[in-house]
Amino acid sequence: MIPHATQSPLPLEGSGEASTICALATAPGGALGIIRISGPQALSICGSICRGITPETSPNTVHFTRITNGTEVIDECMVSVFKAPHSYTGEDSVEISCHGSRYVLNRVLSLLVEHGCRMANPGEYTQRAYLNGKMDLSQAEAVADLIASTNRATHRLAISQLRGGISTELSHLREQLLKLTSLLELELDFSDHEDLEFADRTELQSLAQTIDLHITRLANSFEAGQAMKQGIPVAIIGKTNVGKSTLLNRLLHEERAIVSDIHGTTRDTIEDTIDLQGVTFRFIDTAGIRQTTDQVELIGISRTYAAIEKARIVLWVIDAEPTLEELNDIKERCGGKSLIIIQNKIDKQSDVISLPEETNNSPVLPHYSKMGKDTCYHILPISAKSGQGIEALEQSIFQAVHLPTITDSDIIITNARHYDALQRAHAHLTRIIDGLHTHLSSDLLAEDLRLTLDTLAEITGGQITTNEILGNIFKNFCVGK
Repeated sequence: MIPHATQSPLPLEGSGEASTICALATAPGGALGIIRISGPQALSICGSICRGITPETSPNTVHFTRITNGTEVIDECMVSVFKAPHSYTGEDSVEISCHGSRYVLNRVLSLLVEHGCRMANPGEYTQRAYLNGKMDLSQAEAVADLIASTNRATHRLAISQLRGGISTELSHLREQLLKLTSLLELELDFSDHEDLEFADRTELQSLAQTIDLHITRLANSFEAGQAMKQGIPVAIIGKTNVGKSTLLNRLLHEERAIVSDIHGTTRDTIEDTIDLQGVTFRFIDTAGIRQTTDQVELIGISRTYAAIEKARIVLWVIDAEPTLEELNDIKERCGGKSLIIIQNKIDKQSDVISLPEETNNSPVLPHYSKMGKDTCYHILPISAKSGQGIEALEQSIFQAVHLPTITDSDIIITNARHYDALQRAHAHLTRIIDGLHTHLSSDLLAEDLRLTLDTLAEITGGQITTNEILGNIFKNFCVGK
């Protein structure tokens, strides 16, 4: 068994010489396994088991060598050498690339521990990179997001954050606030001169409002960021035997749900994901909605309604004209969500169904619509069995969520900690703007400006100093990163 990480406190700045750590950076069982070593003794400890590696070995070099335990050869490997500060952690570092045998990896890690390493904690390499100034905290968190990225959208968001997109944006805002904070502080130093003002109140109010707009825009992007990060929930609902399970299978391109002519076959929710235009969507097939006395089926129907509550998009599958009562029920349950009404089985019935509220002179509408009091609906005809209309449906699903187009320069908040800090910064700025309207004194304005600066600094790590907070941030990282 590969040695586990210890639970010793993570090293912090100013806590003395850091220990030398090691960990497996790749999943065991593959063709190759990479073991990372970082810390002041990285080269000497590596040299104790790898022939030809010494503290004098040139940096940024790769060496073919053998791992030995005395006279016993454990493996032949490649060793990459990096020296502080030009490494991922900012410390002396070594990466041993050996064969992926669990036995070999276990022996190498055990030898490293015997010669003075300790097993790294989750995220400790990235934490050391942060503490050594190789990246700020938002960039460090982006490393975890990059590892966890599952589609093009989440990958682009993580890369943008890793390259300092959030840091640059916040740095610009903080510089503007810091200038005015300094002027207000200067006024306080000359408090004996009551009429003396260094900070123009009109300029301060305009700047506070501009910065608040930027912060609000960033905070408002959190919903879209979370949707892209976690997957957008889409509920497939309708009566029994309208083809909901067939539609799910068609969208997933696999036989995920049981399809049968027997009513009430699906009695629980079935969930799976697909990637549409680089964004993950979570499709939830639900039990058919109908009048029944079957207790198990009734539980399934109640879960259907729960799935509607959690979904951002609802696909209502019909194969016959619904009643006004049914339409009103769906409208009430889907209030505020995007609704796509799907007429299935057009391979059997080519005529497009009309809805009770739809009029002949209604304008051409998109295939989806935000639910609203005076909304007309356009039905999207498909055949889940043959695949006809599925491409148009997928396009409608993607458009229905109204996600922003992501480029390398886009800044979208995906981290709940960042969102919380932005919300608090917005609250401080709101007090500043209100205080300027009511001619609040300079000392109180300066205090709120300081709080705003400190809150924004939390995102990049300017105010994070305790081991407990850092441990909480890095605890979900994988070992070896």
